[in-house]
Amino acid sequence: MTITFKKIDSSNYKKCSFLKVNDNQKDFVAPNWYSVLEAVYEEEEKHPYAIYYGEDMVGFLMYSYYPADEEYDKDSWWMERFMIAKDFQGKGYGKASLSKFIENFQKDYPGEELRTSAVKDNHVAITLYEHSGFQRTGEFVEKEAVLLLDS
Repeated sequence: MTITFKKIDSSNYKKCSFLKVNDNQKDFVAPNWYSVLEAVYEEEEKHPYAIYYGEDMVGFLMYSYYPADEEYDKDSWWMERFMIAKDFQGKGYGKASLSKFIENFQKDYPGEELRTSAVKDNHVAITLYEHSGFQRTGEFVEKEAVLLLDS
């Protein structure tokens, strides 16, 4: 399965903003339009990408860098958003996209830890993350379980 990532820019932000998850998943991930606005206007280093399978935009991913603060005593990288659009779910795109992202991240940032979080009731996402090498830390951020992919 050939998955590619394309940075969100003027050529694809509108299409990305219209990608939706199923109604029962709306509380699990922020809308893509909101994430794109965060990437533009918030101070943290954020990297928003559209996920493509061939010419089809099938999802969205954003990873971010946060300098040390009172919550984490060291700098940290987060896969802050990850979604596969409802019409493309259940076809292996999530697993393939996450695997490729992890491979790219570890190549670009060798030795760096990567965190993500998930609503505790989002069993599909948590299972996918755990099968991809993330482990629950026991921590929570904004009521979401934190998972860590060690380098």
